[in-house]
Amino acid sequence: MSDRPISLSYNLGRLGLAGDEILLEAGEAERAALARFAGIVGVTKFTARIGLKKLAPNRFAVSYGLAADIVQSCVVTLEPLEAAIRRDFSRELHFSPNLRRAGGEGGREEVLLDPEDEDAPEEIESLHYDLAGPLMEEFLLAIDPYPRAPGAMFAPPQGSDTPPENPFAALKRLKSRP
Repeated sequence: MSDRPISLSYNLGRLGLAGDEILLEAGEAERAALARFAGIVGVTKFTARIGLKKLAPNRFAVSYGLAADIVQSCVVTLEPLEAAIRRDFSRELHFSPNLRRAGGEGGREEVLLDPEDEDAPEEIESLHYDLAGPLMEEFLLAIDPYPRAPGAMFAPPQGSDTPPENPFAALKRLKSRP
């Protein structure tokens, strides 16, 4: 069981050479869970098109088209703001059932991974893959962390013209006591 609001397990071992396409549309309960998960006011739409292709017996290409409409609170006025998220991205997966890092012990196959190589495929240890995982990652990355309504400007509170007391002034008073 995943802690993500949407999970879509797919058995890549059953994928044929023709590939597959999956359309995902989140229901009302899933959209509410997505909003809680992302820490936003609401998700009014969340749909995805997922295309799968078998590149080799142990390599797979997954392409995503994500469309989501969300409601956030303005960081200045706290008014609700609507935003649209549209993302197209892809992942390449490499199935390595005996995956281990270089330098390990045991009779398992050694696979060297370069964490700096952005074009390297994602290494997976199981053919049962959660297709919703990358969707959740991209969804969260696409959300504006500081949404601001058009024209909203932060203004400091109006009050006295005297500047606030220096926090070290109290220490200075203590030090000057006889």
